[in-house]
Amino acid sequence: MRRRVLPILVLSAIATGLAAQAQEKASPPAGAKTESKSAATPKTFKVKFETSKGDFVVQVHREWAPNGADRFHELVKTGFYSEARFFRVVSGFMVQFGIAGDPKVMATWRPKSILDDPLKQGNKRGYVTFAMAGPNTRTTQVFINFKDNSFLDPQGFPAFGQVITGMDVVDKLYSEYGDGAPRGQGPDQGRIQTEGNAYLTKEFPKLDYIKKASIVP
Repeated sequence: MRRRVLPILVLSAIATGLAAQAQEKASPPAGAKTESKSAATPKTFKVKFETSKGDFVVQVHREWAPNGADRFHELVKTGFYSEARFFRVVSGFMVQFGIAGDPKVMATWRPKSILDDPLKQGNKRGYVTFAMAGPNTRTTQVFINFKDNSFLDPQGFPAFGQVITGMDVVDKLYSEYGDGAPRGQGPDQGRIQTEGNAYLTKEFPKLDYIKKASIVP
């Protein structure tokens, strides 16, 4: 039986038609990472997110999801998440982010998918997981679980980290826009990809955002 992928966690770049195709392919897509970066990524590390609502800290455990931890470490080190919006905040479910504010930056990362990790840690409250649209399609988008979402575990969403301080800040991120259409009034992910923060600041000015994400001792 094919693994069912929830549309709410599908990356917009392949959400229209390609998601089903991706589910049927077991081989990694073009650009997928095939080598571990274990020498560059610590076994555990902490990332401080300074946001428009306050600060929170994520502790990453590489043993939970090595490929996911490696990619997250790389993204933080390059400053990818700075100025990125929390574009999808669904109360009682999760908050999603990870589309760069600069479309040119996003375009360079969009094809760089990574291989799947086996599930070792599930989607408990405060746990951080990559969004995806089928096998081997994780790129830059991640989500933080507002509650225990263990129903996602058998669908192949392995957590790679956990919010260890500031979960109260995460809980307060602006959520009135809700999900994207048609489930809510939130932004269109395709337009974020191509127009970046120019689109979001004009049409969704109340979204909270990341001022800076950095690795801390």
